[in-house]
Parts: sequence; structure tokens; C-alpha cells
Amino acid sequence: MVQKGKISNGVKSKRIAILAPVAWRTPPRAYGAWETIASNITEGLIAHGFKNVTLFATKESITKAKLIGWVEKGYEVDKTQIPKVSECLHISKVMQRADEFDLIHNNFDYLPLTYLPFIKTPMLTTIHGFSDPDILRVYRDHKDTYYVSISDADRDKELPYLATVYNGIDLSNLTFRETPGDKLVHYGRIHPDKGTHLAIEVAKKCGKDLIIAGIIQDQDYFDNFLKPHINDSSIQYIGPVNPVQRDALLKEAYTVLHLNTIPERFGLVLAESMAAGVPVIAMDLGSCREVIADGRTGFLVNNVDEAVEAVGKIDRIERKNCRRHVEEHFTIDRMVSDYEKVYEEIFRREAQKKISHNKAQK
Repeated sequence: MVQKGKISNGVKSKRIAILAPVAWRTPPRAYGAWETIASNITEGLIAHGFKNVTLFATKESITKAKLIGWVEKGYEVDKTQIPKVSECLHISKVMQRADEFDLIHNNFDYLPLTYLPFIKTPMLTTIHGFSDPDILRVYRDHKDTYYVSISDADRDKELPYLATVYNGIDLSNLTFRETPGDKLVHYGRIHPDKGTHLAIEVAKKCGKDLIIAGIIQDQDYFDNFLKPHINDSSIQYIGPVNPVQRDALLKEAYTVLHLNTIPERFGLVLAESMAAGVPVIAMDLGSCREVIADGRTGFLVNNVDEAVEAVGKIDRIERKNCRRHVEEHFTIDRMVSDYEKVYEEIFRREAQKKISHNKAQK
């Protein structure tokens, strides 16, 4: 685990490479959670005075750091690409330049770990989630590297984590509003995992209007379980939203429904909603208990009926408490400060390894 102590100024002179995914631009125009966090880390490091930060992302990405890319546009935008080809090209090019950096901060999941035997540069991997149990074979095969989790709930018991670092969001594009809207809102990726169908069920039982926003990740699910209920009045689907549109959407929100059907890894939607002063009703699965202060910034529930009951109690929530909770725990500044401590620990351990190696050579 990360040792407590004062951060040395030397860590800010280290050469840091941030490896972002290439599904979308970094930062994304609308959806792209991992790209969002990779961007927030990069820009946060620059704001904290790091001197030499390089972002590896799509060529069209936007950053104050040095940008290096080989993929023109994200493969979710340019459908002529085979995603795995773009991913392999992107990662291999980064690893070819590994010696130019003191640390590679991997936000790309498990594939970069397979290069560890061939590079000397230490790698920190932020595990944004395990998309399938089988990928744990890769993580567990590389226990001698450095890992960070994004919540205490989303951990594998066999991995040696350095710390949990909660995702930090940009508060500058989330307007706090004291006065609530009158709509139920559900936004994020449209997929059974996120429980969009349950949000519709709650809205109908409450007799309240519902606005749904987000990219459709499962078309059959949308067509069969959601579309029959969408009527452009009481239940609307407005498509994906960019940060400006999201801010306008949250102005309409009485509460945000996040009725996830699987354990949540972190839940950017939870933090974003609360930053705008909107209480959240979420299933008590995974990290939701870590992100939401139950009874203060929203309610944790176990089923639709409890969610309906929670809607009736939303007026008890002080919206300013929602914003304050995010300011205290889920800002870019807090996230980057925590990553500074992780970086410092990595460099301390790497230095110790060199000392031990040199002694062994004598």
C-alpha cells in the first residue's frame, strides 16, 4: 500500500506517459468514461505542476500535455477500423518508446500488461473494471507490477493494489442548481447492466416523466425492452449527450435513477449528478455505497418498489450536500493528489529495487 508522507518535488519532474484508449477522442465529445478519466488525469497533472507529461491517444485528442497518436479517430467513430488492430498498433507504438519515460500510467485495461517482460519502465495500471472474468488471467499473471482500483468494491482479492483512487470529475461544466427540476432522469450507456428498463418501470409507478439519454450499446435491448415504452412525452429518449447537453439535462432532473443490475465499478453518472445538486437513487451494488452518502446525497435501494419509495423522499435531500460531497471526494484535484502519492510510492519502490540489485551484484 502507499506510504503516507509529504510528496517530494522530484516526482513532478519525472517523465510521465498517460496511455488512453482509442475507442473515442480524449476527452470524448459525449460518451467515453475511460477517455474522460485519462484526460482528467493528464490535465490535472499539468495543473499540479508536472513538467513532462505525454498523452498517448487518438490524433484528434485535445490536451495541454504533449500529444502522440497513431490512430486518426476513435474506432467507435470510424467504423472502417477493426478495433483490435487499432488497439494493438496504438499500444505497441507506446511500448516502443517506453525508455523515454520514467512511468507509464496505463488506462487501457489488460493488453499493455503483456508488454511488461519486454520493457524496463515501470507501469501503473488503473483498473477501470473487469469486463470479463477471463481477463483476470492477464492481471494475475503480472502481480509484480502496480495496480490502482477505482473503488474498494471493484477489486480482485489476488491482486496487490497500491491504493484505491476515486475518479475525479471536472466541476467546471456541471452547474450547481439549488432548485430541482421535475423530471426523472436516467443517463449513461443504454445496456441491461445499467437498468434502463427499471427506470421506466419506476417512472410509470411514480407517475412522473422520464428522460433517457446515452449511447445505445445493446440495440436488441433497446428495441425490445425500451422502445415500446418511449412516447416522446412522458418517456423520452434524447440520444447521447455531450457535457453542455448533460448540464442542461440535469437542470430538468428531480432525481437521477441509476438502477444498475450488476455491481457498479465507480459510476461517473453518480458523481456528475450530485455535482449538479441532483440526488441519485441507485441500486446498492458494488461501489454505489462508496459514492453515494445514503440518505444525504441520495438513496441506495434493492428493488423497484424501494426506488419508487425513494422518489417520494427526494425532497428531504439538501441539494447543497450533494455538491459538497463531490467537492470533498470526487474532484480532479483530489484524484491527482492521490495519484501523486501513488507515483511517489512507485518511484520509492523502484529505487529500492535498484539498491537491492546493486548489492546483489557485489
